Amino acid sequence: MRYGPAVRRRKLGAELRRQRELTGMTSREAACAVGWHQSKVSRIETGSSGVKPADVTRLLDVYRVSDPELRALLGALCGAGSKDAEGSRRGWWYAYRDLLPSAYLDFISLESEASHARTLETTVVPGLLQTPDYARAVTRAALGEPPARQVEELVRVRMARQAVLGGSRPLQLCAVLDEAVLRHEVGSPEVMAGQLRHLLERGSLPHVRLHVLPFTSGNHIGITGPFVIFSFPRIADLDVVVLDHLTSSLYLERKEDLRAYASAFTTLRAHALSHEKTLEYIAGISDGA
Repeated sequence: MRYGPAVRRRKLGAELRRQRELTGMTSREAACAVGWHQSKVSRIETGSSGVKPADVTRLLDVYRVSDPELRALLGALCGAGSKDAEGSRRGWWYAYRDLLPSAYLDFISLESEASHARTLETTVVPGLLQTPDYARAVTRAALGEPPARQVEELVRVRMARQAVLGGSRPLQLCAVLDEAVLRHEVGSPEVMAGQLRHLLERGSLPHVRLHVLPFTSGNHIGITGPFVIFSFPRIADLDVVVLDHLTSSLYLERKEDLRAYASAFTTLRAHALSHEKTLEYIAGISDGA
């Protein structure tokens, strides 16, 4: 399996190589410009070793990359975020590193920097659209009644993730939901009623699009399981597909995989209800709940 950190290293390395080539510099010339051995530049560009945010900054300076958005994105791929007590740059999720698996931490970091997310869900509401009560019930079911403190910390993380749907540049989210997501009772009738109302509220946001696949749509390619496609501003080659499993996440980055899943999502969306009809559908289920 290819886990997140390796995915980020390869994506970052490939883009740094592209920026170097745009300047016409060789890897030896780039290494000389920053006072490194050529092998260090090669390891960074192939993703075979990690790279510090400060080193990325030095390379971008040498390559004369001035675009602040591009610099911020590439910095995020090497783990840059807010500063911790030691002055290292970390994302908010770093505080939960003892609680969360590394694959989940990396998923959050990708989600926080993505500009668009396309997701298929077949059993539960996407985490970015869950209410605290729903998230609490899902967490208990998934982990087999863990300690209450652990549940609350995991719910807190899930709620913190939802900040990507706010701000001046919110994540553009398009979610295709199997009807089972709406019909399967999670927690209690009251929890589900609250969750359906929340979906209607989230669905009213201009950057959130929901599409329900009714049971009547029959068999479709979505029955193979849920997935998420993250896309990043301006750099299509950074896109990645994430397949969630019970104990891990599988990251797909080959262009043929990306094309296959992008095509699958387009097909699923074509079989699903429109966003407007989806909201009507959810409202009808909510009224009958």
